[in-house]
Amino acid sequence: MASFPYRTALIVGAGPGISASVARALAAAGVTVGLAARNTDKLQALAHDTGARTFAVDATDPAAIAGLFAAVDRSLGEPDVVIYNASARAHGPITEIDPEAVRQAVAVTAFGGFLVVQQAAQRMLQHGRGAILLTGASASVKGFPLSSAFAMGKFALRGLAQSAARELGPKGIHVAHIVIDGGVRSERRADPADKPDSTLSPDGVAQTYLDILRQPRDAWSLEVELRPWVERF
Repeated sequence: MASFPYRTALIVGAGPGISASVARALAAAGVTVGLAARNTDKLQALAHDTGARTFAVDATDPAAIAGLFAAVDRSLGEPDVVIYNASARAHGPITEIDPEAVRQAVAVTAFGGFLVVQQAAQRMLQHGRGAILLTGASASVKGFPLSSAFAMGKFALRGLAQSAARELGPKGIHVAHIVIDGGVRSERRADPADKPDSTLSPDGVAQTYLDILRQPRDAWSLEVELRPWVERF
């Protein structure tokens, strides 16, 4: 098998679950990994397991994101893979939900994604190569009751992915949006005994992320939907 085509990855919004599995898979492929989150305390075990460096950042702050990329450049080298996995929710009826909570949720889920894509693209365009993966959800394509803020953010992130892919793809940068259409298995969310295989395996999701990164540029995916085989859609 050919060697992995990228050297350095930055995951923004890192934590347990999908991003942890992706970090482990990237490290196993020989990629140097940076993990960024608002709270890096939760990343210490993962960093130890993968040899990753951790970075504290507020994804909604343009100066903080610029500072994050500058710090990654200095300590790891410019990332040629950037993954945005941060999101926030503000659950409640439209008539009652706090507007400021909605503003913050959309800022984390969508505006932060824009800031990260912008910084990544500025670097990757200089080299004519790179990959940017944006993590979506069921809410990227359908809004659910009591979840307007999350749908707004994820719809916007999907639009960002489409626009960025069409702008950056012809310049050698692979942009892809992954729709996670289902619950992700975790210590707090096990498969129900009466519904085996009804949640997504984070390791299975990570395998798809790496498969996308291995795609030849004459057959790039813009969007991939992932769901358990028993999921209704």
